[in-house]
Amino acid sequence: MPATETVPAAYRHAVVPHLLVDDADAALAFYERAFGAEPRFRLDGDEGGVVHAELTVAGAVLMLGDARGDLRSPAALGATPVILHVYVPDVDALTARATAAGAELLEGPADQFHGDRTAMLRDPFGHLWIFLTHLEDLTPEQIAQRLAEANGTAGATG
Repeated sequence: MPATETVPAAYRHAVVPHLLVDDADAALAFYERAFGAEPRFRLDGDEGGVVHAELTVAGAVLMLGDARGDLRSPAALGATPVILHVYVPDVDALTARATAAGAELLEGPADQFHGDRTAMLRDPFGHLWIFLTHLEDLTPEQIAQRLAEANGTAGATG
């Protein structure tokens, strides 16, 4: 069945991520260019740098600031254990915009078994993003069945 909404209500107001980066000025500019982020608030430190900023990406609130002290960026750590998921009305258009702005494409837009079209990107600051456009409303049972079919285990017992 077709999706009733491209951004499911359950994911509109989720946990607010707070990203730490080594150059918050550059990150804020990148997120505006690449993801169409809209600034909401910014607090600069007395000695430079961004203490705290807020922006929205497709309506989802995101907090951001310069890494300092024990608060480290993915670049300083060499990786990130977190992937940010954001539903957008058109994942293909956002992916094209983001890669043109310098995001690294890890997985191009593709329809997935769970009823979403997704793409995975890494921003220049080391954060991983999955952007999704909801295509179909599926039950948990339908999603599990599709996953089993995709893995070639449909009907298998174990």
